[in-house]
Amino acid sequence: MNKIKDVQFTETVLRDAHQSLMATRLKTEEMLPILEKMDKVGYHAIECWGGATFDASIRFLNEDPWERLREIKKRMKHTPLQMLLRGQNLLGYRHYADDIVDKFIEKSIENGIDIIRVFDALNDSRNMEACVKAVKKYGGHVQLTICYTISPIHTIDYYKKLTKRLDELGADSICIKDMAGILTPFVVKKLIPAIKEVTSLPIEVHTHATSGISEMTYLTAVQVGADIIDTAISPFSGGTSQPATESLSIVLTELGYETHLKKDILEEIADYFKPIKDHYLKEMILDPKMMTVDPKALIYQVPGGMLSNLYSQLKQANAQERYEEVLREVPKVREDLGFPPLVTPMSQMIGTQAVFNVLSGERYKMIPNEIKDYVRGLYGTPPAPINESIRKIIIGNDEVITGRPADLLEPEFEKQKKEIKAIAKTDEDILIYAMFPQLGETFLKEKYQSKKIINKEVIRINAVM
Repeated sequence: MNKIKDVQFTETVLRDAHQSLMATRLKTEEMLPILEKMDKVGYHAIECWGGATFDASIRFLNEDPWERLREIKKRMKHTPLQMLLRGQNLLGYRHYADDIVDKFIEKSIENGIDIIRVFDALNDSRNMEACVKAVKKYGGHVQLTICYTISPIHTIDYYKKLTKRLDELGADSICIKDMAGILTPFVVKKLIPAIKEVTSLPIEVHTHATSGISEMTYLTAVQVGADIIDTAISPFSGGTSQPATESLSIVLTELGYETHLKKDILEEIADYFKPIKDHYLKEMILDPKMMTVDPKALIYQVPGGMLSNLYSQLKQANAQERYEEVLREVPKVREDLGFPPLVTPMSQMIGTQAVFNVLSGERYKMIPNEIKDYVRGLYGTPPAPINESIRKIIIGNDEVITGRPADLLEPEFEKQKKEIKAIAKTDEDILIYAMFPQLGETFLKEKYQSKKIINKEVIRINAVM
C-alpha cells in the first residue's frame, strides 16, 4: 500500500495576499477577530509579517508593526508564524549593518516569529549570511530562498548550484519564490527533482496567480516532490495574489494527498474575509485590475505587487495609458542591468527606471540613486554583467565594489539609538527609526504624543468621577 504523501499549506492572507492585491492595506483590527479560528485549521504556517507590512503599517495605517505581531501571537497558540525578510536589507530598502540585522532578528523572534524566510534580490548568498547566523542564534527556523526568474543565465544548473550554497549556508528549508507567477509546470517538473539531488531539506513553493498557471504549477510541484505550497484564502486569492487555499486543498485531497486542513473552518474564514474584500473594492483600494489574469506576465516577467505599483505610479503622473509601454520597457532595463530577479527592492528600482525611461522620452536620462548604487555593487553581485555602455551612462568611471556590501558598513545600532533616544522607549522603536528614519521619527512622536493625550483624558475623567 502506498504511503499517503503529506502536502503542507502556508496561508498568506495576512501578508502577501493583501500586499499583492491592495498594497498592504489590511488593518490589524481586521485580522484579529479571525485569528483563533485560523489557528485551528492545520496550516503549516501563517505568513503574517515582513515584506511590505512593516512599511505600510507606519506609513499608511498609523499602526505599530511590532504591536501587530504581538497581538497576532497572542491569538496563535499552535500555528507557527512566518515572516519575509529581504536579507541584509531587512524590511527597508538599503543594506543595514550586521548589528542591526542581529537585533532585528532577535526582536522578531522574541515578539512571535517562528519561521523567517530570507531572500536576496540578486540571489547573492553573501547577503543572507548575517541573517542565517542571527536566526540560528535566537532559535528560529531559517528558510532560505531561491528567487526564481528567467534569463539566459538562470538555468536549472544555476538553481541547483544556488540550492547547494544555501544548504551549506545553514538553511532549515528551501523556498522557490516565484514572484511573478512565471514558473511553469514544464520547468517545475525539472527544477524540483534537480534541487532534490543536492539537498534533503523540505522544499516550499511560492507562486502568484498573475499569469493564470499557478494551480497547474502547484499540482505539478506536489507531484514531483514539493513539501509545502503557499496559498491564500479565497476572497483574497487569485489575480496578483496566490491561488485559493480551499480549492487546492479539495483537489489535492481527492488525488490522495493529506493536506491536514479542516475544510469547515476554511469556509468560516472565507466568509469572514468576504465583506472585508467587498469594503476595499468599494473604497477602490482593491483595484479590480489586480484581480484579473494577465498572461503577459509570462512575457514581461513582472510580479503582481510590481504591476500594482507601476500602475499606481503612472496614475499619479496621469499617464495610465502608457502602462503597456512601461511593461515592455521593464525587460529591456532588466537585461541592461544584468538580469536581476524582479523582487523587492530590485522590482521597485527596475520599475521606476522603466517609468523614467518612458515618461522622459529618453532612456537613462533620469536615474534614481538606488540604481546608481546597484551598478556600483552596493547591493551585491548582479547575476550577469551589466551592459558596459549603460554602466558608463549611469556611474561613469566610478569604482565597482566586488566584496560583501555589508562589510563596508560600520555598526550602527548604538548610533541610531543615540539619535532617537529622546523619543524611542524600546529597541523595537529604535528599529522602526533605523528602517525608516524620517517616517519612523514622525510615527514615534505621534505614537507617544497620542498616548499622553489619552492618559491625560483618563486622569481628567477619573478626577470628575
